Amino acid sequence: MKFSEINPAEWEELKPYLDTCLIPVTGLRGDEQPHEVVYALERLRDVMDWVEIPFKGRVVTYPAFQYGRDDILRQINTVCANVKSAGFKYVIVISADVELDSEKIYESDLVFTRGRFESSEEQALSVAVMQEIQHMWFSGQDT
Repeated sequence: MKFSEINPAEWEELKPYLDTCLIPVTGLRGDEQPHEVVYALERLRDVMDWVEIPFKGRVVTYPAFQYGRDDILRQINTVCANVKSAGFKYVIVISADVELDSEKIYESDLVFTRGRFESSEEQALSVAVMQEIQHMWFSGQDT
């Protein structure tokens, strides 16, 4: 579910169910041709489908970090911490074109990148992502 699809009057009611925030990272540099930007956004959309489609009722997708690569890690960490303090229990950072180091994005709970799964075929890839997310949710439950 996109952040813009949430009715403000319904947010408090939905909040317990929509406990996971997805933060996309496009990784544009600004020197791309218009068609290259389109392709980058299409690749990011395809990677985001790994999370958005199977977990539509639990994940809220926030706006993407469009420009920057290594130089935006501090900003990504700040946003991850802020969305958690605003009420999200989990944060997933995702990118198609930027290989993000999960140790450097320490405020997130999971980091998914296309390169991390390149050797996997599409179906196995989607199952691997689903399993990691479910493991995160299961291990984060209060006992």
